[in-house]
Amino acid sequence: MTSSHVLLVLHTVPPGPPGGVIMEEITDTTAQLSWSPGIDNHSPISMYTVQARTPFSVGWQALKTVPDIIGGDAVTATVIDLSPWVEYEFRVVASNSIGIGEPSLPSEKSRTEEALPEVGPANVSGGDGSRSELVITWEPVPEELQNGEGFGYVVAFRPAGATSWMKAAVTSADASRYVFRNESVPPFSPYEVKVGVYNNQGEGPYSSVITVFSAEEEPTVAPFNVSARSLSASEVQVFWEAIPWETNKGKVRGYEIWYWTDDENEDVASKMTSKGNHTTTKVTGLKGSTFYYMVVTAYSSAGTGPASPPVNVTTKKPPPSQAPGKIRWESASSRVVLNWDHVKAMENESEVTGYKVLYRNNRQSRTKVIETNNTSVELLLPDDAEYIIEVKTFSDGGDGISSPQIRIPRMS
Repeated sequence: MTSSHVLLVLHTVPPGPPGGVIMEEITDTTAQLSWSPGIDNHSPISMYTVQARTPFSVGWQALKTVPDIIGGDAVTATVIDLSPWVEYEFRVVASNSIGIGEPSLPSEKSRTEEALPEVGPANVSGGDGSRSELVITWEPVPEELQNGEGFGYVVAFRPAGATSWMKAAVTSADASRYVFRNESVPPFSPYEVKVGVYNNQGEGPYSSVITVFSAEEEPTVAPFNVSARSLSASEVQVFWEAIPWETNKGKVRGYEIWYWTDDENEDVASKMTSKGNHTTTKVTGLKGSTFYYMVVTAYSSAGTGPASPPVNVTTKKPPPSQAPGKIRWESASSRVVLNWDHVKAMENESEVTGYKVLYRNNRQSRTKVIETNNTSVELLLPDDAEYIIEVKTFSDGGDGISSPQIRIPRMS
């Protein structure tokens, strides 16, 4: 007589996905959900977790629920602490003793109801602007915290020490700036400022009160004792005396130097800005042998003051356009002697006052310079490296162009 034995082995795995997630009811901060159980895969479901995603979240996020822990026999739960007026998708994940299962399919998208705003603007600040302006700035409230349609800002301000607030509505949810313009606004005066929020449900909170200063006044006088001195064919040094300034109206942020040639109109003047309280600056990029007019103005954050009377200056003749030629060299050990022909300037060029010899190790970028009034120079160069050498003129008009490069080979 024989008998057979059948051994049945059950493989337990995490549960399958729950089905049919339905949003039964939704308020401004809660949602009532229901679902049907999935397959437990031979290990009883111990708990469920509700997840959600919104246009503002990074992937799916676990949510707080009532009850806090959703038991394995539950098929409903209430999600809490949602944001008002935000579109949500929900899904449910089951767990058993083996692990966490696959999530359900997402529910249909549902938007929470509107509510009063609960978050005010951050980083309220301001200042600067033009004369008779009070500039107020803030960081916009993110869309997910606006809590409803018709979102905007209420800007409240008053002179420091006053009791009543002036208010203005800013209807754009993306706005980050409001400018109050009125001739009655005194320059550089303190104002107390706060910025609130509202939507179709009503007003929300205000930011903390801060102090913002109204715009400064433009300087009312021009810099005086302006002078200019030509440094080269392309550079002029400009000097002036700082203007007196009433500290209760603002402060000088710097100076502007406007310049134009004798054959140009002032309307096409070029401008250079000198920031800070300096009283001299170098104007560069000019044309050689050219007559220039120059004026100086002071500026504040509100704008530019009147210009000084123009002064004139003529740039020096440009340096010679010819490079030193016929460069010859002789070497003995580490001693190198260079010779070249004298460069004679043309009539419209500055006379040569000397020469610059530029040399560097071919394996390095740092260049050394020797100046000489002669047409020869002696260099002491290590004999274990190749050197690159150039020669150029210098004059009152600046440096001339360099000669072609000369290569001094290694001597050892």
